[in-house]
Amino acid sequence: MLRATVFVRYREGVDDPEGKHIKKALNLLGFSQVRDVGVAKTYEILLDVDGEEEAEKLVEEMARKLLVNPVIHEYEVQYERV
Repeated sequence: MLRATVFVRYREGVDDPEGKHIKKALNLLGFSQVRDVGVAKTYEILLDVDGEEEAEKLVEEMARKLLVNPVIHEYEVQYERV
């Protein structure tokens, strides 16, 4: 089995409204050192596959069809045998 960990974040230059709200709240709580906050999503997907090549094909399809909007997101995948 393989675990695919998919990290999805906003592309450079795309507005991150949740990150902006968190930054503002942290500043209001006294954390004036915070200059920026970016919010990312992490998906952990356990796959019952024979090899990493098959896993890569499946995860790429999942990302394309559901997990990622390629206009505003970029993503990275890490694989781990479990």
